[in-house]
Amino acid sequence: MYTANELMFPRQAIPELRAMRGPDWRGLVDRICSLPETHEETLAFMLMMIRLNGCLECETDSYRAMKGCDACAIQTLRRYKGPDADLIKLFQQALAEIRDHIDPMPVRIPTTNLVAVF
Repeated sequence: MYTANELMFPRQAIPELRAMRGPDWRGLVDRICSLPETHEETLAFMLMMIRLNGCLECETDSYRAMKGCDACAIQTLRRYKGPDADLIKLFQQALAEIRDHIDPMPVRIPTTNLVAVF
């Protein structure tokens, strides 16, 4: 009755999206598919798709969930009215957020009372 669904947008659905848009989109999808699942760009792509698809509001018994994540994402991209450049911009924004989140805080070493050791 139900398809096997993820809690959030699954990485394995990304290759299915390659043919949905133009050459810039295909290039982005090809790049993401060549990266590991934990790479910051892969995570950013998944975050972008979570937002576009509305994955946070998806319920397991909804029509959307019953169709599966691949079908939902394909439908979202078909309905998206903006140009591919807007999607690339959304990806870049998500990437900046991922980088902000995973970059370690700089360690500040106090410079007062330092003793030179030679």
